[in-house]
Amino acid sequence: MKLWQGKVKYAVALLALFIFLPCTAAVAAESITVTSFGGAFSQSQIEAYQKPFMKKTGITVNAEVYNGGLAEIRAQVQSGNVTWDVVDVEKQDLTAACDEGLLEPIDWSTLSPAPDGTPATKDFIDGALHECGVATIVWTTIVAYDKTKFPGAKPSKLADFFDLKKFPGNRGLSNRPVVALEFALMADGVAPKDVYKVLSTDAGVNRAFKKLDTIKKALIFWEAGAQPPQMLADGEVVMTTAYNGRIFNAQMKEHKPFVIIWDHQVYNMDYYVIPKGTKHKKAALEFLKFATSTQALADQASWISYGPTRKSSVPLIGTYVGTNVKMAPHMPTAPANFKNALKTDDEWWADHQDEILKRYSAWKAK
Repeated sequence: MKLWQGKVKYAVALLALFIFLPCTAAVAAESITVTSFGGAFSQSQIEAYQKPFMKKTGITVNAEVYNGGLAEIRAQVQSGNVTWDVVDVEKQDLTAACDEGLLEPIDWSTLSPAPDGTPATKDFIDGALHECGVATIVWTTIVAYDKTKFPGAKPSKLADFFDLKKFPGNRGLSNRPVVALEFALMADGVAPKDVYKVLSTDAGVNRAFKKLDTIKKALIFWEAGAQPPQMLADGEVVMTTAYNGRIFNAQMKEHKPFVIIWDHQVYNMDYYVIPKGTKHKKAALEFLKFATSTQALADQASWISYGPTRKSSVPLIGTYVGTNVKMAPHMPTAPANFKNALKTDDEWWADHQDEILKRYSAWKAK
């Protein structure tokens, strides 16, 4: 009898071992794909979020790059073949994708509290938490120039971008109309608080395009965020709109003679979202929780000059990695940089982007 019981126990233990091993292997082999905009920005995410997350969990994170927009997310979700598990999106795309049902909802209560116990809902800045995403950084579009191209007077304000007589040379401008129209109106004298009110009229849109017409002959359009600093470095343009983090990275890492004009910067936030139907939802949510924690967001600010979206992260902002350069003054939200900043109205763009994009594309092709 005891011998029989011993054999049963052995068989049960052996069966449990065979059941357990495949599960362990499956967990160890799990991987997710996180897609973002490339360049210095993606590198900052890899260093601050992805490498520490892989070390902590054993889950492999594969980094992919795209140029924004919803086309690829929409195609994956609609085909039922979702290969991106977490995607970095801009606010207007987040709003549109959430409305279309392309994203998994986010339960804010699952996010990490601040180190002092403050719940995430009270620690993130206004607008950072969305039903379909969580913001990681405050970033901004600015104008930058190569100071070696202007031996005399130097550009110092947004209006100088549109002054070809005083500051001759080619300009770089985004392939997308977001910010281009806002810059045009503010350079034409519209106060930041009135920009979207003016853009909501036909006369306002016409005014923006008329202002853009004044520099049309000098424009070279860029698509990806890595292009503006390269265009400056190659001498293709002397001045360009750009993401502040890209220019900062060129200044620090490559010692480029670039200068940022903070005047009338147009700022926004980037959000992590999870496409609807991901096969790795649990791991994706685990990554989202880790990447939006206080320390992870503070750590990213050591790699690129984008501000963290959690209040508890701000005191932890240190120096640029490998240097003694303090990062706080280089944040878009630093008081000296933020005097007349404009926040992108993502709701406005969600409502108008199709019609404006059509007109902008036609205008570029003229």
